[in-house]
Amino acid sequence: MQADFAVELGRDDERLELPWVGPEGSPRYYDLKRQPEMVGRIEEAVSFGELGDFLTAVNSSASVLQSAKCDAWGSCEINPEEEIFAAEWKFGSYVDLLFSNDEARYSFASHEDFIKQLTTLLKQAPDIPASAELLLRRCFYHESESDGYYVTFYLFGYGGDEVKARQQWGIALRLAGNAIVQCSSRLM
Repeated sequence: MQADFAVELGRDDERLELPWVGPEGSPRYYDLKRQPEMVGRIEEAVSFGELGDFLTAVNSSASVLQSAKCDAWGSCEINPEEEIFAAEWKFGSYVDLLFSNDEARYSFASHEDFIKQLTTLLKQAPDIPASAELLLRRCFYHESESDGYYVTFYLFGYGGDEVKARQQWGIALRLAGNAIVQCSSRLM
């Protein structure tokens, strides 16, 4: 599995606000760490069982993280840097992740250390047509009214058709969930 990380803290880079609420009737934030049964209300987790399993693992008591947002999709648009997979299709997702511990949410060093460890572990995963990218970004936490950090975790699986790409994505997602729990155990 290909894996890399980057820090995106510029003024024009993506930011998250937590909790977030979309317009009436649209998706919203669910605290799956404290209410794991709410995973059934997340459309993407229901449509893509692999993503639901990943969210369950990330929000479990064995993980120091929790999720904030997610999405999943298939595409036949392959970027030049993805041509190494010699695939016609990719299936991908993103999950915004944050530390459950309030103190760690505001620590750049904690986030950076975690994504470095996770990237290293993912690079040691079996050689499958998949790629992961972790982006360290700013998050405004409404409960404390201050800025902290979060990580956007992108994951793609590649294949000759959408079914094969989704299979590779599912395998990579399971590996990533296990890696997050393994990295968490070092911090607990």
